[in-house]
Amino acid sequence: MKKKEHLFISSKKHVGAFNQPLVFFFFISLIFSLTGARLFWIQIINGSYYKKLSERNSIRLIANPPIRGRLLDRNGVVLADNKLVYSLSIQPRLITNSEWIDLRNSLSDLLNVSTNQLENAFNRRNSDTPYKKVLLTDLSEEQVIRFKEQESNLYGAQIDIGLVRNYPHKSLAAHTLGYTQFITQSEFSKLSEKGYKLSDRIGRKGIEAAFESELRGKWGGEMLEIDSTGTVQRSLGLRLPKAGKDIKLTLDLELQRTAEKVLSDKVGGAIVALDPRTGAIRAIASQPTYDLNFFSKPFTKNQYDNLFLSSKRPLLSRALNAYDPGSTWKLVTAIAGMESGKFPSSRKLNTVPCITYGSHCFPEYNKRGFGWIGYEDAFRVSSNTFFYQVGVGVGSKALYDAAIKLGFDNYTGIETVFDENKGLVGNKTWADQGRGWGNPGETPWIAEDMASASIGQSVVLVTPLQLARAYAVFANGGYLITPHLVDGNKNWRSDKYLQKVDIQKTTLDTIRRGLRKVVTNGSGIGINIDTSIFPPVAGKTGTAEDSSGGVDHAWFACFAPYDSGEIVVVAFAQNTPGGGSVHALPMAREILQTWHDLKSHEKLANKQY
Repeated sequence: MKKKEHLFISSKKHVGAFNQPLVFFFFISLIFSLTGARLFWIQIINGSYYKKLSERNSIRLIANPPIRGRLLDRNGVVLADNKLVYSLSIQPRLITNSEWIDLRNSLSDLLNVSTNQLENAFNRRNSDTPYKKVLLTDLSEEQVIRFKEQESNLYGAQIDIGLVRNYPHKSLAAHTLGYTQFITQSEFSKLSEKGYKLSDRIGRKGIEAAFESELRGKWGGEMLEIDSTGTVQRSLGLRLPKAGKDIKLTLDLELQRTAEKVLSDKVGGAIVALDPRTGAIRAIASQPTYDLNFFSKPFTKNQYDNLFLSSKRPLLSRALNAYDPGSTWKLVTAIAGMESGKFPSSRKLNTVPCITYGSHCFPEYNKRGFGWIGYEDAFRVSSNTFFYQVGVGVGSKALYDAAIKLGFDNYTGIETVFDENKGLVGNKTWADQGRGWGNPGETPWIAEDMASASIGQSVVLVTPLQLARAYAVFANGGYLITPHLVDGNKNWRSDKYLQKVDIQKTTLDTIRRGLRKVVTNGSGIGINIDTSIFPPVAGKTGTAEDSSGGVDHAWFACFAPYDSGEIVVVAFAQNTPGGGSVHALPMAREILQTWHDLKSHEKLANKQY
């Protein structure tokens, strides 16, 4: 019995041993089948995907950013360029939390910055990449040297070198030059097709935005082949970055400096100085202003809000925004009167203390009137009742047509048109259609509107640049220019940019003589005080009620020399009560003085040369 049992057991063991190779074979076959299927999936089904992945793992592109083009004034003086900046960053994946504390303390002592500042930067979200956190920017040369001396003991930290936009004159011509900012994620989805990187900056305002394509340049880079350890094997190709193009502006730095200076004590305002023969803008300034370098450095939300949400609106270009023009507008009414034939150039009207239109009596500013006067004297004394009679007499359409001839209620053609306000010339059609805020038929044109429009009040809004363009017509003999900031090798005297205004010579000459009388024996006589001898000037003062409810605006628009017209100046002091002759005229006088001095120096230099 025991023997049989033994035999049985032995037989069982033999059978199991016999089957083991079969099991092993089956297992091996299964592994090979699965592996084969996987390889088939990888190589055949998804072969192209993994080929690309392999290529990405073996080839690296080291991008090289371009240098942004500079902005220069008309004489080649740099208004915007680029400067090297040093920043401190760490790679969080290379250090533990405890190592970070040691590193933080070492950096704090070495660079003389607080640990709190470093800690806040370390914990800040939305860092450059998951692999790098920028702790400090715009390091001083001393800080960089200190770091380099101890770099071997600062594992995980590094100094990065980059370029940022630099504006050496800070706030000078800020609204004209504009600024750059990093592109957003949403922008990148579109701009990537044009070669932009997520780390790129793009022009946001002014010339920086208008000439973005010329200024930005093109990225370069080097294609490198690396092995699995990350070691570079060879260079597959190198493309140097293409620097952006320098843009030379029509601005004159010295004239711009004077414009900024005369505005510095004003609540708000603007200066425009341009060449009436070509439209080249020599100075254009706005107050309040801001430091353009603000955008080249990191800023907090509070700092951002203080700039963008300020009630003073420092980012708004007053030179391109529209305001009530007051009496500087009277030349439009004069054109309407003479060109209509109802009030020819020889016509005289009786100016009285007050004229009633609708339910309101519109006064002469001196409360007495000036008796019977013609156009020239009406300009000289800035009579309101004279121009009330002309404007109301010709009507809304004639006044609007005259305004259009001078370029009002339209964009000027300046390159930064996206920053420009179109203005407003109120008329019957506009009122009947709802005035932009009401329903058609509910806001009719009334007699009071017509009287106000005649002297540039209430229903008329113009920009300082528009006004300068209009006065250029009388400086250059009857041509509507295209104001511009960049010459760009264009013929600005061609018919494309210089249009003959459809007005009679008698109309043009009558207004010119009236503007000259303003400064020889009228409200603008102060232009001749405390100046060196410069060519004769013609111009017009203006005091305008602020239709938005603020205190009065002060204006002065002029050109010189009277005979040849080489410069037009418009000075605007926002919400500065006291009148154009008191506040705006002195600003224009300083601009004219600087222009005259610069012109004299140029003549002397050319003679010596």
